Amino acid sequence: MGRKVTVATCALNQWALDFEGNLQRILKSIEIAKCKGARYRLGPELEICGYGCWDHYYESDTLLHSLQVLAALLESPVTQDIICDVGMPVMHRNVRYNCRVIFLNRRILLIRPKMALANEGNYRELRWFTPWSRTRQTEEYFLPRMLQSLTKQETVPFGDAVLATRDTCIGSEICEELWTPHSPHVDMGLDGVEIFTNASGSHHVLRKAHARVDLVTMATTKNGGIYLLANQKGCDGDRLYYDGCALIAMNGHILAQGSQFSLDDVEVLTATLDLEDVRSYRAEISSRNLAASKANPYPRVKVDFALSSREDLLEPLSEPLEWKYHSPAEEISLGPACWLWDFLRRSQQAGFFLPLSGGVDSTATACLVYSMCRQVCEAVNNGNQEVLADVRTIVDQLDYTPRDPRELCGRVLTTCYMASENSSRETRDRAAELARQIGSHHIGLDIDPAVKAVVGIFSLVTGKRPLFAVHGGSRRENLALQNVQARIRMVVAYLFAQLSLWARGARGGLLVLGSANVDERKTWA
Repeated sequence: MGRKVTVATCALNQWALDFEGNLQRILKSIEIAKCKGARYRLGPELEICGYGCWDHYYESDTLLHSLQVLAALLESPVTQDIICDVGMPVMHRNVRYNCRVIFLNRRILLIRPKMALANEGNYRELRWFTPWSRTRQTEEYFLPRMLQSLTKQETVPFGDAVLATRDTCIGSEICEELWTPHSPHVDMGLDGVEIFTNASGSHHVLRKAHARVDLVTMATTKNGGIYLLANQKGCDGDRLYYDGCALIAMNGHILAQGSQFSLDDVEVLTATLDLEDVRSYRAEISSRNLAASKANPYPRVKVDFALSSREDLLEPLSEPLEWKYHSPAEEISLGPACWLWDFLRRSQQAGFFLPLSGGVDSTATACLVYSMCRQVCEAVNNGNQEVLADVRTIVDQLDYTPRDPRELCGRVLTTCYMASENSSRETRDRAAELARQIGSHHIGLDIDPAVKAVVGIFSLVTGKRPLFAVHGGSRRENLALQNVQARIRMVVAYLFAQLSLWARGARGGLLVLGSANVDERKTWA
C-alpha cells in the first residue's frame, strides 16, 4: 500500500534585519504550502533574520528579535498542522550557532545546528558562528521564557538528530553540508532517513545551478530518498545575488524545479511523492543495504504526526522532469539585472545614473539595466502586485503600469556622455545610439571647462602647466591629466545623480552605476 506525502520547499527574498517583512514572507510561504496540501515546509538558511547580517550577528538584539519572530510563528494559526522548518541564529551555552528550528503545533521538535560552515570565497561564517562538532549527539536547550510560555516546554533537543514521524524519518542538512566530501545525508540515509532537507543561502555564480542539481540527484541516486532544497533569493543587503533554484528530487530524478531568476519575493514548490517508491528503490541496492546494516544510529525525535493521510490516496503523484538550464548569456543578463532591481527598490531611490563612454564596459552595464526593465514588465504582466507597487513608488506615480521596457528604462535610467577635447565623434555617437535603442534619458555635456579650471589652479600655484604625451608631456604628466578627467567625471556623475531629477521637476535621486575598466576591444559590435 502506497504512502503518499506532499512536501514543500521555497525560495524567499529575505532582507537582512527586516524582521517584520521576513516574518510576513515566511507566513505567506507556509500558507501557500498548506493550501497545496503540504504537511512539511522547508525555508532558506537564516530566513528569520536574513543571511547577510554580518557583524550584526554579534549583537544581542539580532538574537532577541529572531526569538520574537519565532514566537510569532509559533503563535500564528497559519503554522498549525504542518511541520515548519525555519532558519535563525541561536545562542546555546554562550556559543552562537546557525540553526534550523523545527516545530509543530506550538511545540519545538528539534534545534539542529549547522555542522560545516562556509568560510571561503564570499563567505565568512566562522567569523560569526561555531560549527556543531558532536555528530549524532544532542543536548538539552533551555528555552527562553518568552518561548516556554507558548510551547509549555522547558527544554528541547539541540544537536545532530533526526525526526521520526508516524510514517517516515526526516533529516536536515544546511547549505554547505551538501558540498562537503562526506555529507550528512550519506549516514542519515543509511540509518533509514527517507526525506532529506537542505536550507541554503547560496549565491549565484555562472553555471552553479548545474552543480546544485548534480549534487542533489547524485545524493538520491546512490542512497535513494527524497531531497528538498530551499534557497534565499535576491540581494539581502550585500553585493551577492542569491538565485533561488529551489528543487525537490527523489531517487535521482527532479520532481519540482523553482525559478533561478525571479522577482517574486515568495516562491513555493510542492511535490506529492510515494514513500514506498523510496523503500523499493533502496531494497534493490544490495551494497547500500550492506552498509546500512552496519550504520551507527542517529538520535531520533519522535513526532506524533504523519506526513501522509487517507485524503492523499487520490492525489496524483508528481512526475519526473528534465531540469531546464539557462544559457550562460541568459545567466549573465538575468542575474545582475535581478540584483539591480532588488538594490534599487530597497534604496528608495528613483533610478540609476550611468556615465556612458561608448565602450564595452558601460554599454554592458546599460544593457543590464534594460534587462532589469524587461523583467519588471514581465513580472507586472504576470500579475506580480509587489513588483507593481515597487515600480510605482520608484517612479512616483500611483496609477503607472509598466508595459514597455524602453519606456520604463526612460523613467529609471539616465545616461550621460561626458565629452572632453580628447573624445571622438565615434564614441559620442555610440553612446547616443545605445541610449536610443534602450530608451534611456540621455544627456551630453563637456567637461573641458572643469578640467581646465583644475589644471589652472595647479599652474597658478606651481607656475608649471602639464601636457598630454601627444603634446610633448612626460608619462607622469600624461597620467595626472588622465586622472583629472576621470575624477571630474566622477564628481559630475554624483552631482547629476543627486540633482538631475530635481532639475526636471521630479522627486528623488539616482544611484550612480560604475563599470569596470576592462579591455575595450571592438568586440561589442
